[in-house]
Formats: sequence, structure tokens, C-alpha cells
Amino acid sequence: MNPSVNVDPAELAKFSSLAHRWWDQDGEFGPLHAINPLRLDWIDGIAPLSGARVLDVGCGGGILADAMARKGADVLGIDLADKSLKVAQLHALEAGTPRITYRHIAAEAIAHEQPGSFDVVTCMEMLEHVPDPASIVQACAQLAKPGGWVFFSTINRNPKSFVFAILGAEYLLNLVPRGTHEYARLLRPSELSQFCRRAGLDVQHSRGLEYNPLTRRYRLSQDTSVNYLLAARKSAA
Repeated sequence: MNPSVNVDPAELAKFSSLAHRWWDQDGEFGPLHAINPLRLDWIDGIAPLSGARVLDVGCGGGILADAMARKGADVLGIDLADKSLKVAQLHALEAGTPRITYRHIAAEAIAHEQPGSFDVVTCMEMLEHVPDPASIVQACAQLAKPGGWVFFSTINRNPKSFVFAILGAEYLLNLVPRGTHEYARLLRPSELSQFCRRAGLDVQHSRGLEYNPLTRRYRLSQDTSVNYLLAARKSAA
């Protein structure tokens, strides 16, 4: 691995070891399957996906990328985890998902290769796993067309998020494997918004994502204190 690539080898190894579980809705990635309809509808409601050219940065096994393609988007999913990409490619073949391709390439590299090429760029549940999240935000901004949309989701950094997203989700409820998140790497909305502004993106929408352990259901809300999503738009000028 090129040391200049914005990736943590330990994080890459962690997700690669679980690659075969990406499409097991009862496994480690079950929460991603559960929240996928919520984030898909939120994205589609802001930036209609049908006919759009979409890039999914850090696509993993293709859960969101596949769903966006089924909404009628022309989707490219990128990731640096080979095993996850192979799972995504295999699933697309088996499911007959149209208009979807996958590439092993860094966000910064494809931003240099294809600047201003995508109507929609998504980067979900990834920023908290890379050494330099600001660089990813900058790359996403470069990749979006003028007037295009960039969507992020990540986890806030505060005592409440530590209790709910790490202690609760990883150690008490076992929603995700222990060690999935590192508290110091979590991003406050103000920090992510600052990265967006520096990259030339205007944050226009935000939503929180809440989990009810009694009903075992997720919902979008106005509470961004734990999990949250941001929608930012690139200037049309």
C-alpha cells in the first residue's frame, strides 16, 4: 500500500476480514441494511437519482451503491478493500443490478482523474475510518459537477455519542463488532461543515439517525447528537 494513500491499513484489514458478511442482513452489517432505505430516500428526495451519474466513495460491499442503481442512477462505487469490492461485484452479477460498476481506487486519485464528473457523490459511514477526513471531503467536492450534491454520514463526537455509538452499539447491544469506531476519530457536525466550506461546498441539509432498542427500528430525526447526515451542494458557478 502506498503510504501517501489516505487509508489506515488496520481499518482496511478489519473490513476486509468481514467482507463475506456484507450481504448477510443478520450479520455485522445488519445495521447498514436497516438504515439503507432511510438514507436512500433522503438522498433521492434532495437530489433525484433517476438518470443521475453517482459516485459512492467507500462503497464497501455495495449496499447503498446497489440501491441507488436500482433507483435508476448510473453508479460507480469505489473502495480500497479488494475483498469488499469483489463481494460487491459478485452481488451485482447475481442480482442483475443494472448501471453499476466498481473500481479499486482512492477518492483523491479519482478526483484527479475525473474532476467535476458526478451529479451526486455519497460518502457514508467512512470519514471516521480514515486518517485525513478533510482530504476525502475535498476530493468529493472536486468530483461533483457544478451544482452537484455531496452527501456524508458519520458519527458526532461528544459524551452522548460515546455512550450510544460505542458503549451501547458495540458492547451492550452488539449491533456492530467491538472496536468498529474509535472515539477520537469521530467528527462533530461543525468540523465536517468546516471541511465542506473549505472545499467549496455549502451545507444545506442535516438529519440525525436514531435507533430505538425496544422496537429495534431506526428513524431520521432532527437530533444530530449521535449519528448524522449532511447534504452539501457545490456552487453552480
